Amino acid sequence: MKKFLFDLFPLLLFFIAYRYSDIYIATGVAMAAAVGQIVWLKVMGRLTEAMHWINLTVILVFGGATIWLHSDVFIKWKPTVLYWLFGGALLFARLLMGRNLIRNLMGKQIQLPDAAWDKLNLIWAGFFLVAGALNLYVAFSGHFTESQWVSFKAFGLMGLMIVFVIGQSIWLGKHIQTDENAGSGTPPTKP
Repeated sequence: MKKFLFDLFPLLLFFIAYRYSDIYIATGVAMAAAVGQIVWLKVMGRLTEAMHWINLTVILVFGGATIWLHSDVFIKWKPTVLYWLFGGALLFARLLMGRNLIRNLMGKQIQLPDAAWDKLNLIWAGFFLVAGALNLYVAFSGHFTESQWVSFKAFGLMGLMIVFVIGQSIWLGKHIQTDENAGSGTPPTKP
């Protein structure tokens, strides 16, 4: 839970700063919070994950462009770019390099048949691509205000992720292998 809140720290500060100021101040706060995260991890001697570096790079590039050009278009693109980078990386690694990044990430915690790992990787990639497209719709369709987009960015996308993870957990429960049938490719037997 601590890690989850730590990872959300820049997003939550962005939302709070927006409520008290504007999109430009909120963007600056999110940028500072992302830098602060990396500094804190380094000072504490903790592992800095690739996700932290990717998020930092994207927020600095798109947040910097938002502030420098005084245009909220860039910060509105940031979640989409981040999600599409993740989704694209999952697809690229699997299709072109033969690596399943979801299996690399979760393979020590759970055992699944190869086909289930491939499906899980594809499901995650699809989620990221759809979430990115949904962000663009809320940000630029003209049906939502800037304030509604900020709320969607902070809570809608997070809620979507939580629902997705719960659904994935249910799906995983049907495919997790026990030690007896771990390499056989057969699904676990029910007691």
